[in-house]
Amino acid sequence: MDIGKSIGLEYGAATRDAFGEALIEIGQKNRNLVVVDADVGNSTRTEKFGKEFPDRFFNVGIAESNLIGVASGLSAAGKDVLAASFATFLLCNAYDQIRMGIAFPQLPVKLMGSHAGISIGPDGPSQMGIEDIALATALPHFTVLVPADGPSTAAATQAMFAHNGPVYLRTGRSKAPMVYKNGDVPFEIGKANQLRDGKDITIIACGLMVAAALEAASVLGERGIEARVLDMHTIKPIDEAAIEAAARETGAIVTAEEHLLQGGLASAVSAVVARRHPVRMNFVGLRDTYAESGEGQDLLEKYGLMPGDIVRAVEEVRR
Repeated sequence: MDIGKSIGLEYGAATRDAFGEALIEIGQKNRNLVVVDADVGNSTRTEKFGKEFPDRFFNVGIAESNLIGVASGLSAAGKDVLAASFATFLLCNAYDQIRMGIAFPQLPVKLMGSHAGISIGPDGPSQMGIEDIALATALPHFTVLVPADGPSTAAATQAMFAHNGPVYLRTGRSKAPMVYKNGDVPFEIGKANQLRDGKDITIIACGLMVAAALEAASVLGERGIEARVLDMHTIKPIDEAAIEAAARETGAIVTAEEHLLQGGLASAVSAVVARRHPVRMNFVGLRDTYAESGEGQDLLEKYGLMPGDIVRAVEEVRR
């Protein structure tokens, strides 16, 4: 995958790997933390926690509905709980259990969905979480986090466990371009990070698309267009102040996400813009379709999730 290389971004750990390391660190400090997984710990990276703390790790098998039942029961009994599986298995398979077992009683269970987006490649559409943000943000009381790279995922994991309430954290399979340097990650739930200033347009992105947005902004800069870039790592609660400021100060907004446009970042940002300061907008994301099996880079190119697609979206909205 070449996203970010043209602007010198190095590739670091996959966000799922950074999560796994952060989870061990948290487990060392918090003896009340238990982890529940649906037999994919080698993929979600919770197996690292299981090897370190075998008495606090539970594999319930390929049964996500039961996974959530166990997680909510442990939480109700006073444990700090992390439940993990693939994003699509977790949110699509066990949605009713999450709704009634976690969201409704407002239990502070933390959920981690790995293998999100289409960049997982050969695993195919049955494994690709592309509806998960929409489903998670629809749940009352839930916080939804989509970090951009390894360092920000580690920071997001720490923030998630410091938050008193249910949280969904989205991670990916592929190695991620390093937007942030290790140890230098400002991460506050509900507050976007401005990575580049600009007066002509704002690109608001999350996850892997943050690196793509930075690369697109560099190309646009060479064409005389100064683009502000916001890393909107928290989709809910979204940073309304940053969005309104972007609308007022730059006059147009493009969103970019590795998710369906319906119910994702595009929808969340559009709702704020429509209410607080309407401006012209354009959107980069999956357009009402499932992807297919293939190499991650090829899929991102085919479905329009590359820096060049963001550049084109910016040029369209400025015509």
